[in-house]
Amino acid sequence: MVNLTENPLVTVYITNYNYSQYLMKAIESVLAQTYDYLELIIIDDGSDDGSRSIIEKYSPRANVYSVFQQNKGLNASNNVAFKMARGKYIMRLDADDFLAPQAVEIMTAELERNSECALVFPDYYLVDKEGKVMEQIIRHDFENEVSLLDQPAHGACTLIRKSVLESIGGYDQTFSIQDGYDLWLNIIDKYPVRNINLPLFYYRQHDKSITRNEKELLQTRGQIKAKHVQKRHLDLIDVIAIIPVRGESIDPRSSPLKKVGGKCLIDWTIDSALRSQLVSKVLITSPDEKVIGYVRKSYPEVILHKRDVQLALINTAIEDTALEALDFYKSSNDEPDALLMLYIEAPFRSTRYIDKAIHTFQLYDVDVVDGVRSDDDILYVHRGNGLEPWHKDRKLRLEREELYRRVGGIHLIRTSTLTETKDMLAGRIGHIVLDQQAAFIIKSALDWEISDLIASKENLIEDMER
Repeated sequence: MVNLTENPLVTVYITNYNYSQYLMKAIESVLAQTYDYLELIIIDDGSDDGSRSIIEKYSPRANVYSVFQQNKGLNASNNVAFKMARGKYIMRLDADDFLAPQAVEIMTAELERNSECALVFPDYYLVDKEGKVMEQIIRHDFENEVSLLDQPAHGACTLIRKSVLESIGGYDQTFSIQDGYDLWLNIIDKYPVRNINLPLFYYRQHDKSITRNEKELLQTRGQIKAKHVQKRHLDLIDVIAIIPVRGESIDPRSSPLKKVGGKCLIDWTIDSALRSQLVSKVLITSPDEKVIGYVRKSYPEVILHKRDVQLALINTAIEDTALEALDFYKSSNDEPDALLMLYIEAPFRSTRYIDKAIHTFQLYDVDVVDGVRSDDDILYVHRGNGLEPWHKDRKLRLEREELYRRVGGIHLIRTSTLTETKDMLAGRIGHIVLDQQAAFIIKSALDWEISDLIASKENLIEDMER
């Protein structure tokens, strides 16, 4: 068991809220470290599940400190620990995760060797609620392989120089979750970071883990991106939203005026585009007179383009549709910086995802931003001799190997990239992850029934308007 000293070089702190069933494992994993020069701070954020009695058992130990506070959220707890910490380096451990015995020793040695490095983060084991290893995750190598565009390090089990945290002002308490992402954006442009390619902590997935609260997590990430666009004083870009609609006169399966939750299908997408303060103009392109007439009457601020029928056929390339709409727009307006393609078959894609796509475009200087969801199903490709698995579960997985599926009917492309390449997927592609509801696409009669059920949710309209 570690002999905690009076002069800690490392501060490990545990944040806990109603994780009594996992808390002891987390604490014991710190006390079992092979590194001596550390202190442990345990912050209980208003638990009511018996966590206090567990924490108090460890309080008499030297260099183990406990804080009991009313529920303030993760970043408030982070700042409490940050102010208390005496260590040169600081690490957060979530109460439902636990460390490998040599984690602190190895990570500290790396920061001691490399005085320019701001933080280090390890690979990890993904474990179930019982602590059983499901797979090993190999993290990105940010020195040689990837960039800011890719996934950030976890906020937890990342060893950070306290002086770097001081230089960026600690944690932004505006955000109750996602400290890892905000921290990452604050650090990555100014300091080098490093991955240690060893699995040094155990990341537990269970029903109450923060990664399960998908909608809130994704919403917060959008807010963080907006903050950093403003913070970096990035120029506004001229974005026009193009909504292509075939209509029933061309495609019997196209039902833009059919009601979903009391609103025409087309209304959901138009409304979400008009609510965005980052979209300059909204343009509907359609060959269908009924669609044109409806939009003209209902949305006088929307630009209408009567699309050539030949560019509305099922086998028409979307690039041709977008370029024709762009030429029409340019006949009376300056060329925009980017085109935002929105498809009405995804009615529950809210304004905040439109804004998030545009902010991603600004922050990462990409050519394309696509709406996606990760896909861990087994996929097959036909190579001429039966099907071969494209993706399957493994005990060892590279984080960068995750597959993504296009969803949500949202696609942003730099205008110059489209005009030069005639390809909607050219250049450097960024992405935004959509929650399951926003990702929903109507393709069949069953999907129409499901969409009505989704639209009947009491909080949906409020959610769409945020």
